[in-house]
Amino acid sequence: MRPVEMEACRIIALQGASSAVIQALLADIAARLAARGLRVVGVIENANSGPNPCKPMGLRSLDDGRVFAISQNLGPGSRACNLDPEGLALACAAAQKSIAQGADVVILSKFGKQEALGGGLIDAFGAAIAAGVPIITSVAPAMMNEWRQFAGELAECVAADAARLDSWLDGWSHAVTRAHAHDMISAPIGWIASV
Repeated sequence: MRPVEMEACRIIALQGASSAVIQALLADIAARLAARGLRVVGVIENANSGPNPCKPMGLRSLDDGRVFAISQNLGPGSRACNLDPEGLALACAAAQKSIAQGADVVILSKFGKQEALGGGLIDAFGAAIAAGVPIITSVAPAMMNEWRQFAGELAECVAADAARLDSWLDGWSHAVTRAHAHDMISAPIGWIASV
């Protein structure tokens, strides 16, 4: 991505690796950005394990480490989706609260089916966009049409391999935090107070 593109790009969607690899990469990016002194908030998926196809799922808050269970136990023979909408709503509300308290970067685990339908973490995405805070997330190839309809020109897809590089992260974080600081300086006083 050229510097001019970076400056205009407020949302990065990682692609090109398994969900587990991308969630680990999001956690790594959060730690690297925090080490640079940035306030990083949002939620990422917790690693899970187990033999059944509907594994326990959780979202971990980058702000305070709380884990929100987003799956429910449907019994040993169930193959149905075990997503718990209440847990997902609690995780989204926590992310929104963290964004409202001020953030330099928001990391949200993914834009998936729930978000495409207007649920899941969509309100956290909206809160970050409204606050003008850069976002890093992930999007599966199957969700690209819905993603483009939602994010439009605000977003850029980046390969997971590129996002691992310190040089990419340095360039992106410098460009977006500089643009974010400029937005805060030139914003009306009432807008800053409402963030």
